[in-house]
Amino acid sequence: MEVYIIKDLQINENIRSREVRLVDKDGNQLGVVPLRKALELAEESKLDLVNVAPKAKPPVCKIIDYGKYKYETIKKEKESRKNQKTINVKEIRLSPNIDTHDLEVKAKRANTFLSNGDKVKVSVRFRGRELGHTNIGRTVLNNFTELVSENGTVDKKPAMEGRSMVMFFVPKNQE
Repeated sequence: MEVYIIKDLQINENIRSREVRLVDKDGNQLGVVPLRKALELAEESKLDLVNVAPKAKPPVCKIIDYGKYKYETIKKEKESRKNQKTINVKEIRLSPNIDTHDLEVKAKRANTFLSNGDKVKVSVRFRGRELGHTNIGRTVLNNFTELVSENGTVDKKPAMEGRSMVMFFVPKNQE
């Protein structure tokens, strides 16, 4: 079962303001009216008085069918969630003294990630004295870039983050 978030709106007698800016069922503004008159107008039309903007001065209330309004809100929320595309960031770790075949295997894996539409974070981890030879890591990343160039482009150039040199790739169609 999915849970939908609907902000708790004040309805009819739960509205705690003396005056409200009233909007009728057709969307016409009726101006600022006392709460009692707004409740009477809502009752005459057999609809609910809903406080749609409680933080406004004075609060904005609308004469609508609350059940229908709640349904429409949930429907819009579902639709917006359906249209969202999540982008995953996959990480590939390399070492400065990686062999060419191992680099090709890692690049092949990165190409599958990129073809699936994911971003790829490639990091070269330096240990001990390797930290003094960051130029080797940069060379490894440049070779990796050539192997991945058909499916992805560089989003963020190589940069040091602590003991690692990191760069990001995005899929070609996402540029």
